[in-house]
Amino acid sequence: MRVMVGLSGGVDSAVAALLLARGGNAVEGLFMHNWREDERTPDCRAEDDRRDAVAVAGRLGIPFHVRDFSAAYWDDVFTQFLAEYAAGRTPNPDVLCNREIKFRRFLDAAHALGADRIATGHYARVRERDGRHQLLRGIDAGKDQSYFLHALGQAQLAATLFPLGEMRKPDVRRLAREAGLPIHAKKDSTGICFIGERDFRSFLAHYLPARPGAIRTPAGRTLGEHSGIMYYTLGQRQGLGLGGVRDTSHRPWYVVGKDITSGALIVAQDEHWLLSRRLTASALTWVDGMAPAPTFRCTAKTRYRQDDQDCEVRITAATAEVRFAAPQRAVTPGQAVVFYAGDCCLGGGTIEMTDAAYGGLEPN
Repeated sequence: MRVMVGLSGGVDSAVAALLLARGGNAVEGLFMHNWREDERTPDCRAEDDRRDAVAVAGRLGIPFHVRDFSAAYWDDVFTQFLAEYAAGRTPNPDVLCNREIKFRRFLDAAHALGADRIATGHYARVRERDGRHQLLRGIDAGKDQSYFLHALGQAQLAATLFPLGEMRKPDVRRLAREAGLPIHAKKDSTGICFIGERDFRSFLAHYLPARPGAIRTPAGRTLGEHSGIMYYTLGQRQGLGLGGVRDTSHRPWYVVGKDITSGALIVAQDEHWLLSRRLTASALTWVDGMAPAPTFRCTAKTRYRQDDQDCEVRITAATAEVRFAAPQRAVTPGQAVVFYAGDCCLGGGTIEMTDAAYGGLEPN
């Protein structure tokens, strides 16, 4: 089988290519340029990653390709990322990047180069059952990335291999070291791919004007001023600048809401303001092409690495209403809610609203 591996310059994609080559496949590597720096944001790691990917391909003796998807990334991922932050939400661009770039543009480019399948270094699994493809968690619970892949459908999964799905990260690094891959000790990338290790606030300020506003309590008491509502997320307690605000309880302050109309950041010391049992989600995608049923029970995650939470999902037109068995903390609009049946990822959507105490859904 001719397989095009998305070589990112990291250890995971390198070992994915190594395993496929050892399995007798005709393996080639492709590096994706997804972000082009300009004079505003000059601290890019993409060139270093490209050189590392070239070194891996050379060590494995496989053909190497480069494709520039930066224009598509700007149009299909980054503009939505900015729009969400401008609206006071907290987006998850990794989900959109996987759907639009890594498993659409990359897949198209691989097919144009004659590949039968594509492969990546994601920790997930694909299983075919009765002619349908299921997306399963990776067996390494600490590295499982099915949360970020929930928007993939049947066509993408049928064409994709995840060689690391049955592996644990320490074994991946061991294989890389034993094979003499030059990136065996390279640190894992963290955060949003186009931001990297740089300061998030400085990066975002290059593209969105910061609009300072009041920091106030749900009761309307003004405590101070924030530097821009887009810089804060629900549940945040660090960097609020409220250390000098005295209160008899001496408890920390948490971000519990955003008043988009007035531009105020809402904070409180009682975490009950962050708890919710219900949410609505839009932009639904289903791995099987449709929801399991109009109403069904399953587990869900509202953030990466969260433990599974029991819930009931009711599909209403283009949205889903999710009711949790236990209260959830800091469920954040703009993030993804992802549904599971055991190890099988069913799909997910974008969180729109919750029934949290401040600014949530009407209770019923």
